[in-house]
Amino acid sequence: MVRHDISLFTDQDIYLFKEGNHFRLYQKLGSHPMTVAGQEGTYFAVWAPNAKNISVVGDFNGWKTGSHPLAARWDGSGIWEGFIPGIKKGDIYKYHIESNFNNYMVDKGDPYACYWELPPKTASIVWDLDYAWNDSGWMGNRHNVNSLNAPFAIYEVHPGSWKRVPEEGNRYLNYRELAHHLADYVKQTGFTHVELLPVMEHPFYGSWGYQTVGYFAPTSRYGTPEDFMYMIDHLHQNGIGVILDWVPSHFPSDCHGLSYFDGTYLYEHQDPKRGYHPEWNSYIYNYGRNEVRNFLISSALFWLDKYHIDGIRVDAVASMLYLDYARKEGEWIPNKYGGNEDLDAITFIKRFNEAVYGSYPGVQTFAEESTAWAMVSRPTHVGGLGFGMKWNMGWMHDTLKFMSKDPIFRKYYHDQITFSIWYAFSENFMLPLSHDEVVHGKGALIGKMPGDEWQRSANLRLLFGYMYGHPGKKLLFMGCEFSQWKEWDHDESLEWHALNYRFQQGIHKWVTDLNHLYRNEPAMHELDFSNEGFEWIDCHDWEESSISFIRKCHSTDEIILVVCNFTPVVRENYRIGVPRGGYWREVLNSDSGIYSGSGCGNAGGVTAEAVPSQGREFSLTLKLPPLGILFFKS
Repeated sequence: MVRHDISLFTDQDIYLFKEGNHFRLYQKLGSHPMTVAGQEGTYFAVWAPNAKNISVVGDFNGWKTGSHPLAARWDGSGIWEGFIPGIKKGDIYKYHIESNFNNYMVDKGDPYACYWELPPKTASIVWDLDYAWNDSGWMGNRHNVNSLNAPFAIYEVHPGSWKRVPEEGNRYLNYRELAHHLADYVKQTGFTHVELLPVMEHPFYGSWGYQTVGYFAPTSRYGTPEDFMYMIDHLHQNGIGVILDWVPSHFPSDCHGLSYFDGTYLYEHQDPKRGYHPEWNSYIYNYGRNEVRNFLISSALFWLDKYHIDGIRVDAVASMLYLDYARKEGEWIPNKYGGNEDLDAITFIKRFNEAVYGSYPGVQTFAEESTAWAMVSRPTHVGGLGFGMKWNMGWMHDTLKFMSKDPIFRKYYHDQITFSIWYAFSENFMLPLSHDEVVHGKGALIGKMPGDEWQRSANLRLLFGYMYGHPGKKLLFMGCEFSQWKEWDHDESLEWHALNYRFQQGIHKWVTDLNHLYRNEPAMHELDFSNEGFEWIDCHDWEESSISFIRKCHSTDEIILVVCNFTPVVRENYRIGVPRGGYWREVLNSDSGIYSGSGCGNAGGVTAEAVPSQGREFSLTLKLPPLGILFFKS
């Protein structure tokens, strides 16, 4: 019944597999519907080197073990394979594994499955990825859209809670519904990219996807793989890039998943001091094992290949780099040099980035790395980890800490708002105000701001303005763009009704206008990663809690002046030195009435005077609005 003379593997495949350099394993391992000698069926292949017997079980054989056995390859690869006639697309299955050790038997989902049952069910589904793409225009130009000197204003989204349908039991939107709602909204608000919290299949919805089991499958909660392809395709056709959050740092202990896969510690380390993550109650990959590196890098390339993804954000990089991450003394094992660096993880990360950029130069990788590890976003050939960008967690923490203080005390913490420029160009930084800042009792962003409702709204507009003026690419979590009141809840929709209120309307319009300014003005984004694009005017006015700086670029001689007033006191006749004369147009003012501000400003612009100030030949005399930020263009 099962044919063992059929294989998708060549000798070269096995050589690369054993060597740890086979990064297209999704074409070989897993389930593959095919026709052999006129007979339709499915080819199965799974890596389980310590298994004694493996059989495929499912509805097609009444879950009877042993009736459809796979055979181990002769070449010592540990791969079991077989072609089973009659099994077709849509059939559910698992691998029944009998281990060589301890009489261990278990039913496992397919690590390479591209579709899984709807949780809490746990079986894999035979599937092929048959979809006709219509995004050739985007794909042909995305190397420009995704380049380091292009604008990145990323909208971070959790698909299950962005918008729901209360009339239908508060259900999720499916992928195809999301495609249209999300594309329309993102275009209207001016974001350049959408970043999705992990969509890879995960058993526990409350993990937000960070406890991944199906590394090659979009979660079935919102539809089929083709539905997810449609969503990406539609976003691309509307000029919107798509970034996926990806979790190679750990995996959950669910028995149908990767843990103790063939009765041995196959994907994870055996010693819990290296293989168990105490903070997340999960397992850590054995990055030193060739087959595990194959698995993870194949997953990354799979999404870039099959789903046209534009970027991969790697979660929890710090937990991978440090052997003592979240561990006390005596709970970790030093490396061979006695240090706390995970040498295998470092090698894996570098190889991952080399594989991604080597195959898909038009995409980007992003590191969520929270320490001072050097050269995270520098190429591997100069000693870096190879990421395209790194999240600037230091900027985020300092800025939120500063903005949460009563303005009367801010002058004593002035360095918290200026310090980031000292290291701003040491990496290619992304400035994140992500989901992590509005969960676990932290409250919404608007709730971190001091003062009454007017002041909180003004402070939030000031925060967003400072973020967009500061060098670095931008990321904002959903709901923050209209200052939703409540902390994010994955079981509920965003508070869209908040847009009926004027302060929320004002913040939403402010973010929209910031996005358009950031995208349309090269000085605001072209040199985000170079000190040539930034110049302080005055960073020393701690007494009045004000700062001013210039953004510039290479492609045009136009420059943008940014002036921030972090107090509720209007600053009359405030003199700012500028590098040139002429008229400076006020292009954005966070205190404008259209943003529900007080309307304090500079009548649309100011002409520079030949009065030297702050080391410049010319200067402007400005009126600084309370808790406001001004953008001028010359």
